Amino acid sequence: MDVISVIRTKRDRGRLTDEQIDWVVGAYTRGDVADEQMSALAMAIFLNGMDRAEIARWTAAMIDSGERMDFSTLSRPTADKHSTGGVGDKITLPLAPLVAACGAAVPQLSGRGLGHTGGTLDKLEAVPGWRADLDNAQMMRTLEDVGAVVCAPGSGLAPADKKLYALRDVTATVECIPLIASSIMSKKIAEGTGSLVLDVKVGSGAFMKDIGAARELARTMVGLGADHGLPTVALLTDMDTPLGLTAGNALEVRESVEVLAGGGPADVVELTLALAREMLDAAGLKDADPAEALADGSAMDAWRRMIAAQGGDPAAALPTARETHVVTARASGVLTRLDALGVGLAAWRLGAGRARKEDPVQAAAGVELHAKPGDSVFAGQALMTLHTDTPERFGYALEALDGAYDVAPAGTPFTAPSIVRERIA
Repeated sequence: MDVISVIRTKRDRGRLTDEQIDWVVGAYTRGDVADEQMSALAMAIFLNGMDRAEIARWTAAMIDSGERMDFSTLSRPTADKHSTGGVGDKITLPLAPLVAACGAAVPQLSGRGLGHTGGTLDKLEAVPGWRADLDNAQMMRTLEDVGAVVCAPGSGLAPADKKLYALRDVTATVECIPLIASSIMSKKIAEGTGSLVLDVKVGSGAFMKDIGAARELARTMVGLGADHGLPTVALLTDMDTPLGLTAGNALEVRESVEVLAGGGPADVVELTLALAREMLDAAGLKDADPAEALADGSAMDAWRRMIAAQGGDPAAALPTARETHVVTARASGVLTRLDALGVGLAAWRLGAGRARKEDPVQAAAGVELHAKPGDSVFAGQALMTLHTDTPERFGYALEALDGAYDVAPAGTPFTAPSIVRERIA
């Protein structure tokens, strides 16, 4: 077996054999295949695709490159959620403790943000003292005692994916359905959760801009779950408009706490409950009522315990930015569009995100929204407030917001899109 033959097969639109896939993934993980060679193969896959059997075998090879976790000793059934990433997508923060309060265990292995999409670990690190790195024993103990943990995946979990993910990011091969699907599902299957709910974002602020591509990705991942014995359901959800009223780490934590306290923006509450119901149903807890757990305070109790279990202080004040800038409406009327990508880029440029994995982020940076599509606004009204510790960033953020929203004349009809567009199982 040699890597040139593997690259040539896919370059020439051939089908990779099981042996070729097993060998090249293993050899790359060991360092026997160079980054430039795997880059060529990734581009060939990007251009020529993979069939269902190839994707399933590629996923299996990535799983087999490392360890597999086992939650069978827990007293609770396990359920996990994965989002493909969006702007203002803080759903994991209220969702994990909410599902835990209803009786399931949520082993949420999360990542950091890159570019305009925020990372769950970055958000939670805005909480003083909270830490993302737990060993397996700490994770199991927290799952048994609290019911939810949000942490970074260990280095032993699908190490092939970790190497390939970093390579795809710098070789323009991120937006490739076979590689996206196998990356997500290899980690989730190796993680050992009993069931999985996927939140596949579609719209301007998502990786998948159109419904057809999002549907194909969702079906591919649901199929991979079935192939590997992991019950998987996907919801296609809107990402043309930012979720909630905040994009940025500490800002999103604050909003998540508002949801857990029984308030918060309606769209965040709606999606949190929709995903919670899917997770609880998959875990066999069909009679649990997540809306009641939000109303009676048990979800908030689970949040406080989850944060404290990972060293955080749930009562501590969150960081606030040293500088703010208010963006106002230029005309009166109805806000009919607020582009998720523009808001996400603005938050990124203010310091909430990173261009490279090693870049630091500002905990307090981001965008706070004062109106959403469908709201009436008047000229001079505050539409959003920009937050940052480095005011020289305001100009770059304002460039991202130029043309990112529309105000139509008063009385213009507006129908808000559904948060959940489709369900795929």
